[in-house]
Amino acid sequence: MEIVRQDRLVEFAQRHPNTRPSLTRWYHLVRERSFSSFAELRSVFPHVSRVRNLTIFNIAGNNVRLIVSMRYDEQRIYIRYVLTHAEYDKGKWKE
Repeated sequence: MEIVRQDRLVEFAQRHPNTRPSLTRWYHLVRERSFSSFAELRSVFPHVSRVRNLTIFNIAGNNVRLIVSMRYDEQRIYIRYVLTHAEYDKGKWKE
């Protein structure tokens, strides 16, 4: 799948270097595959969830929330937010 706004992963990893290996692993896993549905995505990422039209990945041992818009029809992932668990819990990303 094509990943749009991957610069957000790089920026987050620069601020939180310990997350880089997990974010890199996620990037390669989704880049090398194509997903046609949420169910198919969940077969690779069992802890992925959805909130409204957004898909949320738990990354780095549940310390990072990667919030994306999945476009299965376009085979694109639009990265919206990369947040620490604490930032995610504040809920500002829902606005």
